Amino acid sequence: MAELLPIYFSIIAFFCALGAMALAIFHIYRHLLNYTEPTYQRYIVRIIFMVPVYALMSFLSLIFPESSIYFNSIREVYEAWVIYNFLSLCLAWVGGPGAVVLSLSGRAMKPSWCLMTCCFPPVPLDGRFIRRCKQGCLQFVILKPFLVAVTLILYAKGKYKDGNFSPNQSYLYLTIIYTISYTMALYALALFYVACKDLLQPFNPVPKFIIIKSVVFLTYWQGVLVFLAAKSGFIKDAEEAAQFQDFIICVEMLIAAVGHLYAFPYKEYAGANIAGSCDLTRSLAHALKLNDLYHDTVHQVCQTNFCFLPWVLSKPCLFICQ
Repeated sequence: MAELLPIYFSIIAFFCALGAMALAIFHIYRHLLNYTEPTYQRYIVRIIFMVPVYALMSFLSLIFPESSIYFNSIREVYEAWVIYNFLSLCLAWVGGPGAVVLSLSGRAMKPSWCLMTCCFPPVPLDGRFIRRCKQGCLQFVILKPFLVAVTLILYAKGKYKDGNFSPNQSYLYLTIIYTISYTMALYALALFYVACKDLLQPFNPVPKFIIIKSVVFLTYWQGVLVFLAAKSGFIKDAEEAAQFQDFIICVEMLIAAVGHLYAFPYKEYAGANIAGSCDLTRSLAHALKLNDLYHDTVHQVCQTNFCFLPWVLSKPCLFICQ
């Protein structure tokens, strides 16, 4: 496929992606050398990895547009992983689900227009509420790789094309499913934050929520709007829209890398590193170990009455199973 965007777009994207990856890798390196709070920092390292994954996959997609669907698939799977890890980090900060339930015992979330709970009774902040928040994120983590696999199969059969909203193509239907699942995950994060904002206050959560939601939420809707612009004629075609989206993400990741330095500073943990540098390899192995995801999937989904998805579809404005 011929290159659609001018060459200087690729040059700018290259330097932005390179700068973003360099900053993020340095940031991760410093966290691993000062790995004094493994319970927190394993999630922080995984979140920061979002920048090099997004930047590299977007740049490769930009210069190899014929293979962009494969690079974008990796980026999108990691997107779900980031949402899960951020909720896990917030839970770790407040001492885990049990500690949250004890701290919030007897309290309830009042009806709110902002949270779309204005027509419902107060929501008890109990163990069931916390479980539903975790399930709200986990369903996206589990569903997203499945949707990616379906997308690749349909693409191979000629039934999927990015930005093609035709009823005869699967892009429209997969986007609807993805949007519902994605919105549920972000809504779960928002509900958890509102319920636990007093407990999270010592950890300065606001910039962290802003950087995570801006990267994950805005890049998704940015892509949808870019493809809608192509359909409306503001951009030449879907191929050019896809490349423009990849270019924007490369630039945005440089900003995100700087934002992560501020939102997740390694210096908070360096002060406790009295013995000097930690074992880099061991720290990295701990951060990348997926035993926590397995544990949550088994205990929050497989061994519980998983009524989250059908319940939300029937009552989309509230997270509670009667």
